[in-house]
Amino acid sequence: MIRTYTALLAFLLLMHGCSESTPRKAVRLRAGIPGISPRILAVYEPWFGHPAHISVGYSSHDPNELRKQIRAAKKMGIYGFVVDWYGDRDSFNARTYELLQPIAAQEDFHIAMMYDETDHVDGATDETLADFINFRDTYLAPNAPGRDVYLTDDGRPMIFIFPKGGHTDWSRIHEEVSKWNPAPLLIYENIPSPDAADFDGFYAWVQPGSKGYAPDGSNWGEDYLAQFYSTMVSKYPDKIAVGGAWAQFDDSRASWGQNRHISARCGQTWSDTFNFWRRYYPASQPLPYLMVETWNDYEEGTAVEPGIPTCKSGEQASR
Repeated sequence: MIRTYTALLAFLLLMHGCSESTPRKAVRLRAGIPGISPRILAVYEPWFGHPAHISVGYSSHDPNELRKQIRAAKKMGIYGFVVDWYGDRDSFNARTYELLQPIAAQEDFHIAMMYDETDHVDGATDETLADFINFRDTYLAPNAPGRDVYLTDDGRPMIFIFPKGGHTDWSRIHEEVSKWNPAPLLIYENIPSPDAADFDGFYAWVQPGSKGYAPDGSNWGEDYLAQFYSTMVSKYPDKIAVGGAWAQFDDSRASWGQNRHISARCGQTWSDTFNFWRRYYPASQPLPYLMVETWNDYEEGTAVEPGIPTCKSGEQASR
């Protein structure tokens, strides 16, 4: 399989001052040399403007705002957005995706869907399959608006999966979608060993590591990423590895929040997670994809849209 890798971390963390209210420095990622660095993706949350979510100053249904965000992401070196999608379960989010794909095409930017699994106990597999078919016919058909910029690997569309209920029979889903032409690649969160054969790859997600969330946010996920990458290299070298990078985590603004934190550590959390893959992948065979988590999840405090927080020399990072 031949892939082109087009994003590389350049230099950031140049700004002084660090607190939740301090303005952030825009992340600067530069296009890298093919074969040297991963393609940089970013998770995009499509629900702002909906009354169930906090106000962030814009609506995800504003085409001008979507275009502005895509242009900002491109300047940072981001190759594409991976957008949460719930099928018919959430019409607001579905509308955002409907708007995003053709705008992405106009901006020469890539896009992919992250399927949020249903938490329904009964009929989960049938619902998932129906959602996948609906998505295929609406967004992956040859004449679908923006189809040309949908994220593919070796010509096959990549569908990311965010697990929730755990009631879906992914073996059946994999069997059914394998009949499509082209068959999509199913990319699952973490590595579910018993069901690994049902997926074509795995992505790392924001985690504090085995010790859990520390009150001061100091557990930033080092042992988790070490386990993820080492497992991908040793056990699943034939599957697609999508690394994870995050700047911080703080769910205090979320209605579901549990006072969980990962400190920005004056920008060190971003630098550490962004570069962690280099410990396991040689320069001649780099990690294929790295996913920024997230572009704009302000409720869980992971948004890099406004930039990466940093601190003055000698100061401690705030949460």
